[in-house]
Amino acid sequence: MKFLDEVRIFVKSGDGGNGCVAFRREKNVEFGGPAGGDGGRGGDVIVECADGLNTLIDFRYRQHFKAGRGNHGMGKERTGAGGDDVVIKVPVGTQILDEDKETLIADLTHQGQQLVLLGGGDGGFGNVHFKSSTNRAPRRADSGHAGEERWLWLRLKLIADVGLIGLPNAGKSTFLSAVSRAHPKIADYPFTTLHPHLGVAFVDGDEMVLADIPGLIEGAHTGAGLGTRFLGHVERCAVLLHLVDGTGEDVAAAYLTVRGELEAYGAGLAQKTELVALNKCDALTPEDARRQRRALATAAGRDVAEISAVAGTGVPEVLRDLVAVPRQNRAAGEIAPEAPVR
Repeated sequence: MKFLDEVRIFVKSGDGGNGCVAFRREKNVEFGGPAGGDGGRGGDVIVECADGLNTLIDFRYRQHFKAGRGNHGMGKERTGAGGDDVVIKVPVGTQILDEDKETLIADLTHQGQQLVLLGGGDGGFGNVHFKSSTNRAPRRADSGHAGEERWLWLRLKLIADVGLIGLPNAGKSTFLSAVSRAHPKIADYPFTTLHPHLGVAFVDGDEMVLADIPGLIEGAHTGAGLGTRFLGHVERCAVLLHLVDGTGEDVAAAYLTVRGELEAYGAGLAQKTELVALNKCDALTPEDARRQRRALATAAGRDVAEISAVAGTGVPEVLRDLVAVPRQNRAAGEIAPEAPVR
């Protein structure tokens, strides 16, 4: 399934049905009076977070969503039926933005969460509504009110426990494939990964979701290499695993480049818990691995793990360190008091 994280759609709620002009036609009732019913209400446009979705690819083939129109009123004071609602199912983590692509309308982060985007138009009044002491046989009925319509943007930001970050060809996809059943494309050249991938890793009875995003380059926070869209996928992650290619010439510069992009992007990325790992150590001599690790630890200002995603060296220890963060967050969420309802 192809990954798609941003689409533009058109939505329209249903028009209300027209009111009816009718009169009673009954035997032995000489002056029957008005009996026209009201029109039905138009259908709503509803968006819902559905389980089992992790891409917006379905919207590539359908961009227009229109709710049903309300039925017209009928004689014998019968009100028309309401129009059918249209329910748009989106993945958890979808943001809804206005046509300007900047104004945030809603942020859907929970499975089953629903939001009425556009309300249907009201039905028109039938002539029975206009009966009065001075007008016993009104011949007036209102038309139904038009529904609303607008263009919107859907933007998906993956919800994962761990975000894998680093320069292109740092070994993020290899790490994901080694710890989960995900099968991202792996090759020995930069930008092998062009779309984010999700994988689930099981550690000591716990599970965590990892998000592998395409490699970042200098200027990613300004959109270089689609960096702004890729960085958005790690906004919701509890912890970041920063992988640095140990076979690179300057591991310190590689680390600082990515850190600079996180700080420039904002949205709290630079403040997230980060674990740093020197990858591809199986391709280094023990002496070179120690030298590269010292240089990276100096640049990062923290201890650095030494791993090889291919050989599996150091991977279990890193996974245990990673899973501890979302585990603590879940525990804190379970004991946290509920916020008062305002």
